[in-house]
Amino acid sequence: MKLVLATSNKGKVREIKALCEDYEVIPYGDLIEEFEIVEDGDTFKENALIKARAVFKALDDEDVIVMADDSGISVDILDGEPGIYSARYAGVDADDKDNLYKLIDAIKEKGVNSSPAHYTAAIALVTKDSEFCVHGWMYGNAQSSACGDGGFGYDPMFIPLGFDKTLGELDDEIKRKLSHRSKALSLAKIILKTI
Repeated sequence: MKLVLATSNKGKVREIKALCEDYEVIPYGDLIEEFEIVEDGDTFKENALIKARAVFKALDDEDVIVMADDSGISVDILDGEPGIYSARYAGVDADDKDNLYKLIDAIKEKGVNSSPAHYTAAIALVTKDSEFCVHGWMYGNAQSSACGDGGFGYDPMFIPLGFDKTLGELDDEIKRKLSHRSKALSLAKIILKTI
């Protein structure tokens, strides 16, 4: 059975493929034309399910499992921002760098160099018969500067608990073990075995 990803984010596709080696993982854009999915939920879970349902319906293939991820960073000093708006924090057409530097500036505006923060990943699975959603978290500090060019998104500004380097500086293998997405995927893989 194909595991179709409801994303076109190359960083997420790469990370999920690496963590789901036992499955044929295909971004939905390889099967159908990509389309806009309005993520109007109030939580990571709601948005992940919205994406998975939309792609499952568009594929019109009962023999696939659609996996969607909704994830983001929440910074304590900013009352949890950007949260579910992480991917479009600097605006709808913003890229990873725009979002990263807007968040760095927002922390600086509070007069601090760093703040406790956490990443959340919600992973939804949709099949013809069922829907599931699991979560993973990674805690640490968001700093008001970018270090390292590894990873993607907010990785160059996030230092996981117990480390003194950002995710942008850490080795991919270490990052995979810590990642909110890998924690959620480990739970999703348990569900995949039962489908």
